[in-house]
Amino acid sequence: MAESVGAVVIGAGAVGLACARALARRGIETVVVEAHTAIGQETSSRNSEVIHAGLYYPAGSLKARLCVAGRQLLYRFCADYGVAHQRCGKLIVATSAAQVGELEAIRAKAEANGVTDLRQLTAAEAQALEPALYCHGALLSPSTGIIDSHGLMLALLGDAERQGASLALGSPVIEGWASRDGLTLTVGQGGDAMELAPRLVINAAGLYAPRVASRLTGYGAEHLPPVHFAKGNYYSLSGRAPFSRLIYPVPEPGGLGVHLTLDLGGQARFGPDVEWLPDQGVAADPATFDYRVDPARAERFYGEVRRYWPDLPDHALAPAYSGVRPKINGPDQPAADFSLQGPETHGIPGLLHLYGIESPGLTSCLALAELACERLGLEQGVAPAGATQ
Repeated sequence: MAESVGAVVIGAGAVGLACARALARRGIETVVVEAHTAIGQETSSRNSEVIHAGLYYPAGSLKARLCVAGRQLLYRFCADYGVAHQRCGKLIVATSAAQVGELEAIRAKAEANGVTDLRQLTAAEAQALEPALYCHGALLSPSTGIIDSHGLMLALLGDAERQGASLALGSPVIEGWASRDGLTLTVGQGGDAMELAPRLVINAAGLYAPRVASRLTGYGAEHLPPVHFAKGNYYSLSGRAPFSRLIYPVPEPGGLGVHLTLDLGGQARFGPDVEWLPDQGVAADPATFDYRVDPARAERFYGEVRRYWPDLPDHALAPAYSGVRPKINGPDQPAADFSLQGPETHGIPGLLHLYGIESPGLTSCLALAELACERLGLEQGVAPAGATQ
């Protein structure tokens, strides 16, 4: 017999843990199932750890709305729960006269998204803030910050558990059945596998989300999104950087360019670049991804970084780490929005898939969790009829 439970969240990254917390705070018995033996082993811990302000995304998009709302929620959460963070600000820099006009376009897009604190700076004003910087002009984003992503996930998990949620590590979803009559999941490995019969399922498996969805009998394959993956490589700087703020060039196709970010200890790192992985569709197994960073790719970084930091020394960049973004658009297509696919699309009550949750997913995690609950018909503090309390 399958064990009845109020909700199952698949994936213990930042978004999955935020969803579990949101469900548990509504009084719903919630189990988080995670294939790995620790939380946040993929995209959530292999990124720039930046709290984004919400500058670049199309007005009205989920990325724009959830980034702006999520940033405010995240700063409040960090203050309330003691998560290490710093509102350090960032400069978006035009490294040629031709790019100055792009800064104005970014500012207009940001204002349409509700970001009203940007300041346009001349080159002299930007260099007065960061003397080592070279630019023709810049935008100052004071709301941008950095965060300890693992500390965030531990705080999310801790609060979810205080509300009654539980975490099952080493528990991949092996298969499942989904219909209008209910949901059943088989999770675990070998003899430790168990069957769960949740009223609600949120698939927040990140890189694995389409693969997990494809294992649900009764969920039509026509509802699976396009599946692409883009690897981003990071390089660390030997020695201390002469910057106190994050430095971003204007965006490039597929990402935000090779930018300089700082960790909470002041150490600088550069990246990510955009390295599209071979397309394998839903058959791709993220467990086989090669996260090694090729030292030779740093050669391109030097040229990119020297556009805004001409004094970057030779041989100063060392391979640091890489991450992979779950994409639902290909390399020659416009960037896709977040996709929250619920019963209105696939017809299965209580089932919600989160697809394409890349940047700004970390910033948006708390707002994403609230929207996920809303899409499942949950109001604040109210459990659905029949959900296990």
